[in-house]
Amino acid sequence: MGFTIGGIREMRSGTRRRGRSSECTAVAEFTGLWGWDVVPGARAASGACSCGKSNCSAPGAHPFGFAPTVHAGATLDEVTEAWSEFPGAAVMLPVGRSFDVIEVAESAGRHALVRLERMGLPVGPVIATPEGRAHFLVAPGAAAALPDVLYRMGWDDPSALDLRGLGPGTHVTAPPSDRAGLGPVRWLRSPALDSATKPPAARLLLGTLAYVAHRSRA
Repeated sequence: MGFTIGGIREMRSGTRRRGRSSECTAVAEFTGLWGWDVVPGARAASGACSCGKSNCSAPGAHPFGFAPTVHAGATLDEVTEAWSEFPGAAVMLPVGRSFDVIEVAESAGRHALVRLERMGLPVGPVIATPEGRAHFLVAPGAAAALPDVLYRMGWDDPSALDLRGLGPGTHVTAPPSDRAGLGPVRWLRSPALDSATKPPAARLLLGTLAYVAHRSRA
């Protein structure tokens, strides 16, 4: 069962009373309010990954392979029990179930976001990473369809735009978790009830994203 906004306020108050961490409260908002699955992720410090692998290929930027998914709808009690096994873990969101992701350079993403909002087009949550990338959350299935949709719009090569889709099997780090030891992930556009639970179709955004990405690279 999902939470109401009032329920979140009560949950936060209850968290303080019971001594639960703000980390668990944040995870419970993702699962209960936005309807997203969450997975505990590794963190990095001085180039070393908390997964314990000395040859880790993505320090602090991947989920723990042995950690169970905390599924959408999980309550604060369920989140607290699950997260107690991974204190301090980064909050990571599996891509492909509730949303796919269109990734562009952050500078292009910021300019595109302004244009999209001025045009009144529906925009879902947008994440900025410390690596300088912007993640636009869109309806599931967008990553697989991306090359064909862009081709029909007149763009032959998505890689030339520095634009790519992330789909099933990938994960994004959720704000405000640290990513790769580089700093916290931030919201460029925070989740809202309508856009988080029903993210927009990628085709509504791609024309603007591709145009701005092309101009930025040019």
